[in-house]
Amino acid sequence: MRKYIIILSTILITLTSCEKDFLKVNSDSKYEGDYVFGNKDEINRVLTAVYASLMSNDSYGNAYFSTFALNNDVEFTAFAGELPNVNGEDFKAFDGAPHAPSILRFWNKQYEGIERANIFINGIQSSPVFSPSDMDLTQQLGEARVLRAMFYHDLVVMFGDVPFNTEPSMNLQSGFVIPVTDRNEILSFLINDLKETASGMKYAADLTHGVERASKEFCYGMIARMALTRGGYALYPEGGKGAMKRMPDYKDYYRIAMQYADSAISSGKHSLNKAFRNVFIDQTNNIVNNNDDPIFEIPFLRNSSGNIGYVTGAAVGSFNDLTTHVWGASNAGMRLNAFYHYSFDRNDLRQEYTVGKWSYDANAIPQVLVDYTMYNNKWSKLWADPSKALGNQSSGATGINLPYMRYADILLMYAEAVNEVEEGVSGANGARAIEAFRQVRKRAFKDADQAVKVNAYIQTAAASKETFFNAIADERKWEFGGENLRWKDLVRWNLYSKVVYDSFKEYLIVALMAGGDFIEGAEKYQNLPVNKFYKRVANPGDRDIYPNTSLQVIEFYNPWEAVLNPGTEWLTATYYDWYDVNTSMPKNQIAYSFRGYVKGGPSANWESLNPNSLPPVRYILPFPDQAIQMSNGAYKNHYGYN
Repeated sequence: MRKYIIILSTILITLTSCEKDFLKVNSDSKYEGDYVFGNKDEINRVLTAVYASLMSNDSYGNAYFSTFALNNDVEFTAFAGELPNVNGEDFKAFDGAPHAPSILRFWNKQYEGIERANIFINGIQSSPVFSPSDMDLTQQLGEARVLRAMFYHDLVVMFGDVPFNTEPSMNLQSGFVIPVTDRNEILSFLINDLKETASGMKYAADLTHGVERASKEFCYGMIARMALTRGGYALYPEGGKGAMKRMPDYKDYYRIAMQYADSAISSGKHSLNKAFRNVFIDQTNNIVNNNDDPIFEIPFLRNSSGNIGYVTGAAVGSFNDLTTHVWGASNAGMRLNAFYHYSFDRNDLRQEYTVGKWSYDANAIPQVLVDYTMYNNKWSKLWADPSKALGNQSSGATGINLPYMRYADILLMYAEAVNEVEEGVSGANGARAIEAFRQVRKRAFKDADQAVKVNAYIQTAAASKETFFNAIADERKWEFGGENLRWKDLVRWNLYSKVVYDSFKEYLIVALMAGGDFIEGAEKYQNLPVNKFYKRVANPGDRDIYPNTSLQVIEFYNPWEAVLNPGTEWLTATYYDWYDVNTSMPKNQIAYSFRGYVKGGPSANWESLNPNSLPPVRYILPFPDQAIQMSNGAYKNHYGYN
């Protein structure tokens, strides 16, 4: 039977256009195990192949944070069709299908990485040169185990119970079908595996390539992340499209998350000293910081891999695939919810950087965005210094690293775990949980705002378990916008149904208001600034405001208000034009962008849903058709997939 995942004969590949020398693989493509794992240089090359599996656009180079960024109150893609696309790719609207090409490519790439990791782990442990006292080799073994855990964790979050195997496929019997394993068993195994692994690993500061390699603190962070996933809610295949539940032993895993997040924090190896915007601007400029916010960055290659900066940031137009400037074109396909920026405190420094409100046409003239979304401004290509720009013919393959895990995440995971384990933050670890939360929020406000927006805010939030949890949920929303973490957080908190329903209603209410129809909840939006006033102005050259210092920018009169003082000359952008006067109904993008769960239009179901007893969101992705066919019936889909 044809294998689903590769064997070592296809691992030792050659990578081209490689600026990061540790990603170069030049070995022959045949397996000579005694030689490969008996030679330290060759061992490193095999490990490099595991990293190479991270870099495909079918996985972390694009699909992970774009194709599978499911709609919510932060990340959002509009859909205009009432029926699913025939290609099956409408996963963001909870309406995808097992025959979709992207689902098969992602599945294959994840299992490719797992197989490469399994081969490496098996080979190095059997190597005559391996010794537990050799910190270089135990570090490499740890890297492979951490990456394997990363591949499996993301499969579990996205697919639920999945085929699980920790042996190279060459060691399995011919025709053996890897069995589907309960997700909780998978996560428990991986957590224990990394617990044993951490002691043999080095901190990023001690690694030649720093946070571009899996480190001890990333190992700690992965244990914490997997423990919260294991302890949180998830969709299980019960009753049609499934049921949300969490395991009775969930607090045991919150304790594990608390312990290992604390280990990363207590190491003192990371901080949040850099300004929030500069974390991402540095990544856009290929600057790697080993002791600040990034914990692990997936190391992409300029002009070779990674679409961050092309699908993120503002849209940038071109003539015949050429731009009039050195940054090149961008499609800005990964967008943000139109109302997301209103959720921020007006003084929150993260809002102005994260949420992009204008694009550039082919003449490099800024144009205000007035559709159903906002731009995800993190990692915009336009933030690169001109000397590091990719050129006027460039598009994707930006080589901008993806920060798969940040220190801010570890701090907030710790605060969340303490709050859950100790039923609030008044217990033994409460002060440390509050301080972890404070570090994240402190960076988001200027010094003059600290007393009210940070200190007083946290004091109020810490009053009870519920209020502190709500503050953490909000802080994660504002901190990680555009990083495709929001829907995963909402799932483990069992809040995804409520947030999706409320987001649909928000779009619907504002669209109906434009047609003069005021339904329940409309009063909240009476003062929504439909008209926003702006000017195109020369770039002031202040990198604290606009990291790009040459292209024109948009200056808004007051984006929070719709009132213009008399006698001032500003252009007007009209937002929320979401009502079709010809049909006397909200436009299709309002009706169908969440259609796999809740929708409007002629076949609307939103009025029949009880907001106090909502069904679960079918966020789980289907097994690819090809995987099911090749399993000879061992694999099957649930959750209403045909």
